[in-house]
Amino acid sequence: MLRTKPPFRADHVGSLLRPAAIKAAREQLAKGEITPAALKAIEDREIARVIKRQEDVGLQAITDGEFRRSWWHLDFLWGLDGVEKHIMDGGVKFAAVNTRSEGVKVTGKLDMAGPHPMVEHFKFVKANTTRTPKITIPAPSAIYGRPIATPIDKKLYPTLDQFFDELGQAYKKAVRGFADAGCRNLQLDEVFIAMLCDPKYRAQMTARGDNPEKLAVQYGDLINVAMSDAPADMTVTMHLCRGNYRSTFMGAGSYDAVQEILFNKINVHGYLMEYDDERSGGFEPLRMLPKGKQVVLGLMTTKTGKLESKDELKRRIDAAAKFTSLDQLCISGQCGFASTEEGNMLTEDEQWAKLARIVEVANEMWK
Repeated sequence: MLRTKPPFRADHVGSLLRPAAIKAAREQLAKGEITPAALKAIEDREIARVIKRQEDVGLQAITDGEFRRSWWHLDFLWGLDGVEKHIMDGGVKFAAVNTRSEGVKVTGKLDMAGPHPMVEHFKFVKANTTRTPKITIPAPSAIYGRPIATPIDKKLYPTLDQFFDELGQAYKKAVRGFADAGCRNLQLDEVFIAMLCDPKYRAQMTARGDNPEKLAVQYGDLINVAMSDAPADMTVTMHLCRGNYRSTFMGAGSYDAVQEILFNKINVHGYLMEYDDERSGGFEPLRMLPKGKQVVLGLMTTKTGKLESKDELKRRIDAAAKFTSLDQLCISGQCGFASTEEGNMLTEDEQWAKLARIVEVANEMWK
């Protein structure tokens, strides 16, 4: 049967292709041709439009498409106390391209003394939909897990233990701030636990002095701390993927490497798991999914415009149901359509066709 609370049978990771009007306005702002207030007015208009489009296509979880962000993670991290923008020597290497060279540096004590600026982003969505508004934020590992090491002031944080402790507490306050604003559907985007499935990434982290086994535990602990003050009626999910930038990826590897921590140590209510191709391995790790938790199968690729057939998607849902209950499964895209403002290599029409197909398949599989 269809679900009345998140994660929904037909769900989505959250980011959507940026409209031309927003891209043009951002360029104008960078040139000093318009004010931040003028940009916000354009964003408000385009977000109200995309909220309606999500509703029309049949989605229940409604986001702002991350239209006010340039990155899936950095904009949020820059809003934490003690974190500043950092221009790196080069971008992060993906399979076919390098990212822009923006990053973060920790120059002060980590905290979240007041509501995070993105609380206002959530409030706008909540005020403009009758369905379930969702906010997506990076999991805490995003501040540390990139292969290029994050500059951290060693005078403030001589040990990583203290750094991670205060990072967890800052996130705990941020999550509570969203809850106090009425958020009951929070998604943590967790790339770096998924990246620990990739032997090359593990080797990179080992080479810089980290222990991948300990990092997996640490990242899981941080998520548990982050949601430890969330109200009982707040659904917290985590999205897992191996990078999503301009239709390319950062890593590959089966979830087997992290299945114990993923399913038995982390206290989230559900998982949106990348499963659009062989890079993610098989469905066997779903054997460990605890009762009462949901997995949203990311079967629909967001990296190309090719539309998967209903039969193909249904066959893969049935294949996953051999390892866990069909009632514990849902369906979505494998990632967002625009984890950064550049977006993936498909059209808006192709994006909406894919979201409509997800709703169509979910209605036929579970209704």
